[in-house]
Amino acid sequence: MTNHPAEPFTLLADMPRLQTLTEVAELVQLLAPVYVRFSAGPEADRAAVSRDHESGCLMPGLSVNPLTPEPWWTRPVEHWIARQLYQYAHLMVQDRFPWLLTGEVSARGPDCEPLLVAITPVASVAPSTLDQAMSLYKQAFAPGADGT
Repeated sequence: MTNHPAEPFTLLADMPRLQTLTEVAELVQLLAPVYVRFSAGPEADRAAVSRDHESGCLMPGLSVNPLTPEPWWTRPVEHWIARQLYQYAHLMVQDRFPWLLTGEVSARGPDCEPLLVAITPVASVAPSTLDQAMSLYKQAFAPGADGT
């Protein structure tokens, strides 16, 4: 039986704050699969339910993005993490920050993002780490390339 996202989930009293992409990569490799969520944090999300804003439908889990690379990924783990953090950094607005979590995938959202239940928060991500992600992303990738 899976937990509904509004049911309590495990909280860490002193969630570590990761300061570098290297720290994030080490954690991702240790605890895979690891996901990132941009929100007001685990305590605020304890009773939250993600909603598809276009349809208004409630989703069966919290919307997250994977920080663990797919098996086909042949580049360094840091590249995957930088790309994921950079692509979703626009979600970091007032009162929202990136935090890392593990959990059970209950379904996929409308953008094919995993929806998690049975969540365990594991760390928060410092703004300096997002700066590193942006820098690495711009060095390692071809931003805006659409494959045509």
